[in-house]
Amino acid sequence: MQELNNFLSLIDSFIGSSWWFPYALLGTGLFFTIYLKFPQIRYFRFAFKVVKGKFDKSGDEGDTSHFQALTTALSGTVGVGNISGVALAVHVGGPAALFWMLMTAAVGMCTKFVEVTLSHKYREKAEDGSMAGGPMYYMKNKLNMKWLGIIFALATVLSSFGTGSLPQINSIADSMNSVFGLNQMLVGGVLAVMLGFVIIGGIKRIAAVTEKLVPAMAILYFIGAFAVIFANIGNIVPSFISIFSELFSGSAATGGFLGGTISLAFNKGVGRGLFSNEAGQGSAPIAHASAKGHEPVSEGFVAILEPFIDTIVICTITGLVLLSSGVWNQKHQNNFDYTDIYVMNNSVDFDSREGRLEVIDHVEKVSNEKLYTGDISVANGTIESDIVFIHARSLAEGVVVSQEGQPYTGSIAIADAKPASGFSFSGKSLVHSAPLTTIAFTKGLFGESGKYIVVFGLLLFAFSTAISWSYYGDRAMTFIWGSKSVVYYRIVYVIAFFFAAFTDTTIIWTLSAITIAVMTLPNLVGILMLRKDMKSTVNDFWKGFKEEWPDEKTPE
Repeated sequence: MQELNNFLSLIDSFIGSSWWFPYALLGTGLFFTIYLKFPQIRYFRFAFKVVKGKFDKSGDEGDTSHFQALTTALSGTVGVGNISGVALAVHVGGPAALFWMLMTAAVGMCTKFVEVTLSHKYREKAEDGSMAGGPMYYMKNKLNMKWLGIIFALATVLSSFGTGSLPQINSIADSMNSVFGLNQMLVGGVLAVMLGFVIIGGIKRIAAVTEKLVPAMAILYFIGAFAVIFANIGNIVPSFISIFSELFSGSAATGGFLGGTISLAFNKGVGRGLFSNEAGQGSAPIAHASAKGHEPVSEGFVAILEPFIDTIVICTITGLVLLSSGVWNQKHQNNFDYTDIYVMNNSVDFDSREGRLEVIDHVEKVSNEKLYTGDISVANGTIESDIVFIHARSLAEGVVVSQEGQPYTGSIAIADAKPASGFSFSGKSLVHSAPLTTIAFTKGLFGESGKYIVVFGLLLFAFSTAISWSYYGDRAMTFIWGSKSVVYYRIVYVIAFFFAAFTDTTIIWTLSAITIAVMTLPNLVGILMLRKDMKSTVNDFWKGFKEEWPDEKTPE
């Protein structure tokens, strides 16, 4: 199994995790932003009128309202990434990474506008009477490339498991077990039944759930976040300054944070921003294609709001919680993650910026000359060898080595900075992802109880993501094999959801990274090929709108 995971990781390194992938996403968004003259700014206020249903007609075809389509798409994007992704970006790139997340979202608003408009324009009515749309339909109906649509649809089905189902319930079950001691199989069983009840009703039931669930989970999360922000109100202005002050110089070392380069801030900010709102991936257009509407462009306006809410609002609030609370650069007692451990020779100069960034270069695999290989001596859990122990990009303190729950005495083989398996390590170091956000939420008005908001937020965010992605896979199955195949897909989806609660899903994460890229690349190529179609569709919309609503001010 490890060999298969290594092989998939190698493939992913050339596709989804390669250096050029974020630039392809960002470049496409920038192109359409200029080509369509900044629609995310010009049409922003108008989008709210569309969401409210001001221009709806009674005969509009579709399965959901504009608001329900928006909340369904949001429930797929507002997920674990809003809790852990922001924390990871700040952990790696420093406060400047937040700026690049916001800039990426601003560009992503335009990408969403384009892909949703085209997917809604070329949607179809399925055999069962429901609406079916998404990038695969414009690939078939406009580009005459059904084969490419099938590849996209297959990747969507795989991504629905790798993104929407298995890792989500795995995160929920682990969190519930660590905080409340609940059995993972029990958690998986209860939530699998709930998931089955929701998705068996199709898009109408999914939309009915998400239009209530998304606002509820946002309110819960905002209450906890603002409790931290208000408790640390004096740090808000310095937090904002830190986001912008080191944009072009790299983040300076502070506390346990060793510093960050411009490229780290850019790459992590852009990467987390893109995968937070899924702009360009082609998933959200599947949800928006179900919306009632006689004009595809109107649904495109609604989609503009999605990256704004997901990234500019929610991710910014998470970022301010992390920065104002001060926990992001503080060392915390924690159990070390093996993948974050690096053992180095004791020749690192931590007093200079160059020396500290040298450590980061080793973690980023840019350099390996100071990685330690050999044996280290341990006495009663304490490392006696003269080495530097790095965990989570920080110099670890008070490291305790254990084996089977007891302090270890003996030697440990280190190969290329990694300790042999069979040992556990704990101590004080930086933390990242969901654990960092959890700690930050305890620094507010609710004290230690704040961590429960993150736990329940994680539960709601992850569960809602599973609901939405089931629909994406549902429509992809409809495209490939017809409506009758959907029931079998739903059964497998729920069963896999249950088993993933208590099994290792590492290989699924890796496979998902590949399938997301396989979804994204054809979608980006497709919308670029249809750029003239997109521009004429927008122009035709405004021409017709002026004739139908002559007294309404247009934001052209």
